[in-house]
Amino acid sequence: MSQPVRTAYSKLSVKSQTVLPAELRERLSIGPGDRVRDLFTPDGVRIDKAPAEGEDPFVAFTEWGGPIDDADYADL
Repeated sequence: MSQPVRTAYSKLSVKSQTVLPAELRERLSIGPGDRVRDLFTPDGVRIDKAPAEGEDPFVAFTEWGGPIDDADYADL
């Protein structure tokens, strides 16, 4: 059974910055200094906790850095 869809809103400042809602920060276990990753998909944008630097085995391969590759390797 799928979970119900949850909605949270935030507002952009004059500097185009936003504060992530507390529920999102708690769900991702992120806090000050942590990095988030924005994944652009055909359905929208997904935000998740970025892997620690050095954990991404493909970081050195810039030719594998496109959206098609992100989709192909998303489940690894």
